[in-house]
Amino acid sequence: MGVIRVVWGAATAPTELASYDAALAEANVHNYNLVRVSSVVPADASIEVVGEAPDLGPAGERLTVVEGRATVAPGDADRAAAALGWSREPDGPGIFYESSGGDPEAVRRQVEDGLAAGRRLREWDFGDHGTRVVSADADPDGYTTAVVLAVYGESTPLL
Repeated sequence: MGVIRVVWGAATAPTELASYDAALAEANVHNYNLVRVSSVVPADASIEVVGEAPDLGPAGERLTVVEGRATVAPGDADRAAAALGWSREPDGPGIFYESSGGDPEAVRRQVEDGLAAGRRLREWDFGDHGTRVVSADADPDGYTTAVVLAVYGESTPLL
């Protein structure tokens, strides 16, 4: 059985990309090449909400993720808010939904609405569910990014 870990971070840096990299560092996934997938949980996977990823393999390898990500510019009035939610059969497949924006409660509602719509599309017996919202105030001196990711398994070689 594989493990999907839910991790998150928020950080500020002088550029948009640097703030994203720093937020990934908070989640300990900054040394991997992230490959986004479309949000289906395999039936034989377990989901662990851990905050920070353990060592998942050598730097530079591929890491499969579902990602919620928000970035705000210096001095922006909004917050950076990212959310990830999941719903699944107790011992079966499931779905992830992600959202981002400036209002933590709005992104939570978007995830909940998305999960409800996804459940209506599938004839599964959904029972297990969860949501993680990460937010950070805009900084007057730098870009601020919030991320929350579902990380599938361990890294794999790119080459």
